[in-house]
Amino acid sequence: MRTQVAIIGAGPAGLLLSHLLHLQGISSVVLETRSRADIEATIRAGVLEQGTMDVLTAAGVGERMRKEGALHHGFELAFGGKRHRIDLHGLTGKSITVYPQHEVLKDLVAARLAAQGTILFEVSDVALHDVSTNKSFVTFRHAGEAQRIDADFIAGCDGYHGVSRPAMPDQATRQDYQKIYPFGWFGILVESAPSSEELIYAQHERGFALVSTRSPTVQRLYFQCDPADKVDNWSDDRIWAELHGRLENHDGWKLKEGKIFQKGIIGMRSFVSTPMQAGRLFLAGDAAHIVPPTGAKGLNLAVSDVKVLTAGLVEFYRNGGEALLQTYSETALKRIWRAECFSWTMTRLLHTFADATPFEREMQRAELENIVSSPALATALAENYVGAF
Repeated sequence: MRTQVAIIGAGPAGLLLSHLLHLQGISSVVLETRSRADIEATIRAGVLEQGTMDVLTAAGVGERMRKEGALHHGFELAFGGKRHRIDLHGLTGKSITVYPQHEVLKDLVAARLAAQGTILFEVSDVALHDVSTNKSFVTFRHAGEAQRIDADFIAGCDGYHGVSRPAMPDQATRQDYQKIYPFGWFGILVESAPSSEELIYAQHERGFALVSTRSPTVQRLYFQCDPADKVDNWSDDRIWAELHGRLENHDGWKLKEGKIFQKGIIGMRSFVSTPMQAGRLFLAGDAAHIVPPTGAKGLNLAVSDVKVLTAGLVEFYRNGGEALLQTYSETALKRIWRAECFSWTMTRLLHTFADATPFEREMQRAELENIVSSPALATALAENYVGAF
């Protein structure tokens, strides 16, 4: 099999890259270790920046997002017993849409298959070869048979645990940056009407909490926990008591309860691997970087990477130019490090650190007070949140 771009991973980065290339007349094949059912059923949050919404719409895969996604013009910061609204649209002229990542995947898979694109699900033994040359290829097994794809380029979009990043040459000279946070998020899905029209980010002495709306009948709620904790340690009653304690304040607002139908604990890390390219291999999305979910940047960074990489590949196939491909890492990393900084800032600002001194706790409170009191600081927060830069 031969294609112009072999794409490893059918996550948001891989599928969107394949579709954007198709719209420019560039062929690709997508390899994915999981089944279609698995990737479409893996429920993950999705806060889409205006730029991400624009890319999906321009690519012809934004119709359901516009119909079913929840457009939010702001969010609330809760601390010290009060809630303070950050007017995203008023401060930046932009908004965000809450639309789950697995729904984005469904839209992209449907678009690729409707265009007769090639996605090979449930592959195994994927290996990348000769990525430093112009004769790179990928070997794998599919439907019980050993197969090979020859490609001009390989795009590694297979996430943090995928095979693409370890296949980058010159591993000894590569630089990885990482921070592991001493807490995780306990997340639940709840059958209930929304507790709030907009997201609520709550800082509390017992730990962070987040209220997010999934649909008119489903809420997504999170609270800070020990990443080594076990889901079985948390009964429904204990979960609700913790959320009520962290979220409710002095204005009479009450969290709405309902049937909890999913529970899970996720760890939190910041991670960047540089450079994001070597020879004919390019990394995009979680294969190259991870952000804590506090800043809502993961999916948006994947879209940003793909937009930059697509421009480089289009330039190459249209006129043989390689300037944009050669500067892919440099261009992508400018956005990535800004998002890493914002996500780290939001995480530091809103979570409770067990080893924090009384002075540090007061600085955290003062910083939150400064943000909600200063139009300039609130605007900076809003610009980073909506990606208005």
